[in-house]
Amino acid sequence: MKIISTFFFLLICIQNNNEIEQVNPNCQIENTQAMKLKITIGKDTFTATLLDNETAVAFKALLPMTITMTELNGNEKYYDLPKKIPTKSSNPGTIQNGDLMIYGSNTLVLFYKSFSTTYSYTMIGSIDDPTGLSEVLGSSGVTVTLESN
Repeated sequence: MKIISTFFFLLICIQNNNEIEQVNPNCQIENTQAMKLKITIGKDTFTATLLDNETAVAFKALLPMTITMTELNGNEKYYDLPKKIPTKSSNPGTIQNGDLMIYGSNTLVLFYKSFSTTYSYTMIGSIDDPTGLSEVLGSSGVTVTLESN
């Protein structure tokens, strides 16, 4: 009887919607494809994975957008979003190359170098493979297109 109960529990937890899905330990199905982001910088394109949090969902609702990001500190590009979005900031300790975060409640930050920080941010995602990101972003302002993938 225990085997049959377990089988039915698993059957209920796993559903096939013709999309990429993962089953987490709490029997909640997460659609990982819906949280992908396409970032185009010049002729180069990067794919990012957004986190499943309130800030990332609010950010994704602003897409698509083409923006000019400003250089700061030789390790990041930033852009002030047209409106505030909900955040829950904390100090990550270390920033990773390719991290996509919100500073304050409306400043989008794309990091292209890894370093330690004392500042607080709300993480919304990261570029899946940031190889070459620093070279593509350059050392001045840059036009970036962000859209759902």
